[in-house]
Amino acid sequence: MTHPIPPIAEQRPFTYERHGVAIDDPWAWLRDPGYPTVEDADVLAYLEAENAYFEAVMAPHQPLIDTLFAEMRGRIKEDDATVPQRDGDWWYWSDHETGGEYRRWWRRPVAGGADELILDEPALAEGKEYFRLGALSVSPDGRLLAYAIDDDGGERFEARVKDLTTGELLADVIPGTLSELVWTADSGAFLYGLANEQWRTDNARLHRIGTPVDQDIELYHEADEGWRVSVAETQSRRFLVIAAGDHVTSEVRLIPADDPTAEPILVRARQEHVEYDVEEHDGTLFIHTNDTHPNFRLATASLDAPGEWHEHIAADPHFYMTGVATFAGFFVVEGRLNGLDQVRLHDYAGGEGRTIAFPEGSYVVGLGDNPEYDVDTLRLGYESMVTPGTVYDYDVAGGGLTVRKVQTIPSGYDPAKYATERLEITARDGTAIPCSVVYPNDFPRDGTGKLYLYSYGAYGYAVPPGFSTSRMSFLDRGMAFAIAHIRGGDDLGQQWYLDGKLEKRTNTFNDFVDVAKGLIDLGFTDRGRIAIAGGSAGGELMGAVMNSDPDLWGAVVASVPFVDVLNTMLDDTLPLTPGEWPEWGNPIEDKAAFDLIRSYSPYDNVTAQDYPPVFISGGLNDPRVTYWEPAKWAARLRATKTDRNMLLLKTNMGAGHGGKSGRWESLKEAAEEMAFVLWQLGVEG
Repeated sequence: MTHPIPPIAEQRPFTYERHGVAIDDPWAWLRDPGYPTVEDADVLAYLEAENAYFEAVMAPHQPLIDTLFAEMRGRIKEDDATVPQRDGDWWYWSDHETGGEYRRWWRRPVAGGADELILDEPALAEGKEYFRLGALSVSPDGRLLAYAIDDDGGERFEARVKDLTTGELLADVIPGTLSELVWTADSGAFLYGLANEQWRTDNARLHRIGTPVDQDIELYHEADEGWRVSVAETQSRRFLVIAAGDHVTSEVRLIPADDPTAEPILVRARQEHVEYDVEEHDGTLFIHTNDTHPNFRLATASLDAPGEWHEHIAADPHFYMTGVATFAGFFVVEGRLNGLDQVRLHDYAGGEGRTIAFPEGSYVVGLGDNPEYDVDTLRLGYESMVTPGTVYDYDVAGGGLTVRKVQTIPSGYDPAKYATERLEITARDGTAIPCSVVYPNDFPRDGTGKLYLYSYGAYGYAVPPGFSTSRMSFLDRGMAFAIAHIRGGDDLGQQWYLDGKLEKRTNTFNDFVDVAKGLIDLGFTDRGRIAIAGGSAGGELMGAVMNSDPDLWGAVVASVPFVDVLNTMLDDTLPLTPGEWPEWGNPIEDKAAFDLIRSYSPYDNVTAQDYPPVFISGGLNDPRVTYWEPAKWAARLRATKTDRNMLLLKTNMGAGHGGKSGRWESLKEAAEEMAFVLWQLGVEG
């Protein structure tokens, strides 16, 4: 098949020097100097040319894309609804209409009465290329709804207020928010945070309903440009929470929900590398913190002396405590025991607590929507790589689980056709790396099989071994699907995260390569038969392993990839950069960090060698990974690589970091990526 000629981005000489090192960046011009407005004619022409090339190359594969989209859509219940949950005098839930892209939000009185449509996303999204609902919060008296929307993918939300008794929108409109919306106890005001010019939330503000926005009260302002501010409330709803932090340190203030302009209570002043979050029960603070051990512990303190912490549950080297929730009669500790999710209930009087048991050897479980404080049942969410999403209610007194909903798959699903394993593969430094694998029962273990390997490996995010209806299109074509739980995530505890960041960053890349080689040794696949995928920081992972081990991969999908790492970390004017230095290092001030980042930054390490086929995507309005990172990387790869393998760059011209909005539009993008993988691996459609 003859393909069209790919566009070639012009090279324009540009060199700068840092720490005595000259850096050549001939595609630096792809960053529009007017960003976040992108109007440069040459930049837009190049992105459009790449998009046209993508469309032309994929056109012959449109029947496969359509087939995959139909398969994936057929596994989704079109008129699906969430399980109603009580909050005060109301039951709340959401649903989709048949064919609908977006959710509708509903409630009905607990005492009985008609269903009320409180927010209609399809109506709000009508005529928009992009739509995303951010915060959504009903006032304590049930009368007002505060919500925030983004209509271009830039993640600058506009907050609005709706009177649920009349259906009318109030005059209160706040542009530029980037936070939750948290009501005060009297339902007369709410907390929020504004994004500043650098797209950083450095404040917490109080808006009183009916007053001009310019009269809003700034309750807190963070001076450190690398820190972010968030707002929340305790489970008891007695206190509003203002939390500030970066990736390694945090600081929390509490404000009485019935007196929001009172002097905030500082729980404990920031201490570098100490993270904590706070809940409250009957005047006692419950503090989840890593101050003595990376796996966190639970401490308590009084409101009168919030900084004097007393150990309640000690840190455990095998149990990674990920969160604590306090309820009126008990509290819940969530975590992972040797990497496996746990939910444990504890009495305030003390004791060992009890763990809710589940039968599968590998699964994902956690607290679901539990808005009330005084409850006798807990809502849980559960799934595994072969078990569809299941909603349980757990009887706190009796200990029984009641199934409230099992994910419906209209086209049918038989779990007996698939098998799943949790493997341990030894990395080059002797560390055992977990890997979750799912495959059809007749999958060959002789090296002839095709495998899709996914990972992320950053920011302490653990990729859960959960269920996916889209993934079934791979499995039903005879492929295996694997998740590498590499260092950089916190799959095995916070130390697992620490061992994949900063000066240990290359562990992440090595782990991924070594898991792939281990799967080859186990007979799952062979070189060139592995498709790999990752997005954002996981896209950085894709770029690094393409540079280091290009012959392993049969296809690569890099979504909104963070690949221009050195240039981004050197630019403190970009929205996220100062806040990212604790994760990657500060190459402006630290030559060792500069040298390390330069040694692995995917864009800076493209060399004249054969590369695997790659599908790169970006978003023009993406404030997290700016559009020019994937564009520059694609341009350098085209100009440098020695093979004739396919390289595609697709830029969403009206979307941001998450791609297109709406459940069907995003599914179409997934179908394109999947079609590319199947095409490159030679798997029949």
